[in-house]
Amino acid sequence: MEFQDALGMANAVKSGQVSAKELVEDAIKKIDALNPSLRAVVDKQYEEALARATAGPFTDKVFGGVPILLKDLGQHQAGHLSTAGSRHFASYRPSQTDAFVQRLENLGFIILGRTNTPEFGFKNISDSSLHGAVNLPRDPQRNAGGSSGGAAAAVAAGLVPLAAASDGGGSIRIPASFNGLIGLKPSRGRMPVGPSSYRGWQGASVHFAITRSIRDTQALLQGMQVCQLESPFPLPTLPDAALSAELKSPLKIAYYLGSPIGSPVSADAQQAVLQVVEQLKKMGHHLVELPAFPIDGIEVVRSYYLMNSVETAQMFDEIEVSLSRSMTLEDMEIMTWAIYQSGQTIPAKLYSKTLQDWDQFSAQMAAFHREYDLLLTLTVADVAPLHGQFDLDSGLLADLANMAAFSMQDQQELIWQMFADSLAWTPFTIFANLTGQPAISLPTYQTAAGLSIGIQLSAAKGREDLLLALSRQLEKQNFLKITPL
Repeated sequence: MEFQDALGMANAVKSGQVSAKELVEDAIKKIDALNPSLRAVVDKQYEEALARATAGPFTDKVFGGVPILLKDLGQHQAGHLSTAGSRHFASYRPSQTDAFVQRLENLGFIILGRTNTPEFGFKNISDSSLHGAVNLPRDPQRNAGGSSGGAAAAVAAGLVPLAAASDGGGSIRIPASFNGLIGLKPSRGRMPVGPSSYRGWQGASVHFAITRSIRDTQALLQGMQVCQLESPFPLPTLPDAALSAELKSPLKIAYYLGSPIGSPVSADAQQAVLQVVEQLKKMGHHLVELPAFPIDGIEVVRSYYLMNSVETAQMFDEIEVSLSRSMTLEDMEIMTWAIYQSGQTIPAKLYSKTLQDWDQFSAQMAAFHREYDLLLTLTVADVAPLHGQFDLDSGLLADLANMAAFSMQDQQELIWQMFADSLAWTPFTIFANLTGQPAISLPTYQTAAGLSIGIQLSAAKGREDLLLALSRQLEKQNFLKITPL
């Protein structure tokens, strides 16, 4: 059975063309056949899914009867494994279901299991020591990306029509780009949060999904959005009419061809942006090339790493209390250990200043979007990386293992070195996470070898409606190159 997208499946269930049980059984067959070569799915809950599919009813649900996979990071489901890609949490089962997951179930989705992610979502590739690396379906020698790599590979391979994902620095958009899919990171405060976490990475991390169509993206946003007053970042919901409205006038769109941190950008990647620029001009939009990125890329990334260090240290402090013992290097991967150790040396006043800097970056981008409706950049600087491409040399690994011996300044420099190669591959996505803006990766370009490179559009905070409207225009022009099933 093949359907255009998740709404296509749900409509088939409503019309009686197919049953939810048949959809779940078909997805199970695909997972069992393809996952051994993908390593996208790391936990399965087939019996519960079949029971839910049989129980119904689904006629009053937007996505009634549609099988879905959760990301194995921060999307807790009571009683089910939630490993975060970590050996230490290989057997962890939360006692509560997160609001995000509950809302997915309320929309009629049937949860089949969980998808592979790097340990604690720290990387833009998925290669945890617990579950192994996720293969790009188009080329198994390449990584599917991260941290929602399993989700993207599952959708690209047709295991499910869409998959839940999350994005703390590009983790939806990066794998969406590599896999030729659509990846929206909603505005800060748009998605349900709690009770396990209310301000993931100080609001930088947001949950949503990787999809195959704009109408799925739109319908999911409509169904999932919430103004949650107990959230630290409540955001008014967008009316359905706004989310489905067509553009009434041309947009003023700024575009930037370079890297925000001055790193190399492949010729294919630049061509991806230029093709979209020409297409948007033909559609009547006003395009303006920027001579420089709107905010200081290096400073933004450094502030992000500092935040990540502190948040990781705090996370492990809580774990130590629950275990009544100290965490050791043996409990985690070496990159996680380095981030954890670096968070121990950062004073509160510096962390407070860093978060105030985030506010300034947000204000700068708000001013930018008073002049430009959207910002167009690449999502990534090149195609999906080969497995092992970002492996660290032995000298750096030794320093990371001995992180506690270095000063705070040297620790932060080691963090920069640790991520330098992978950051250069994906330097475009982290900004929307810090500023809270919505951003979407669209699959508009393929190389001669058939590998995907996405372009990214970002809007002012709260303006997903503009992203969806322009994305619909490009989709209607057959400009999106979705990975075929």
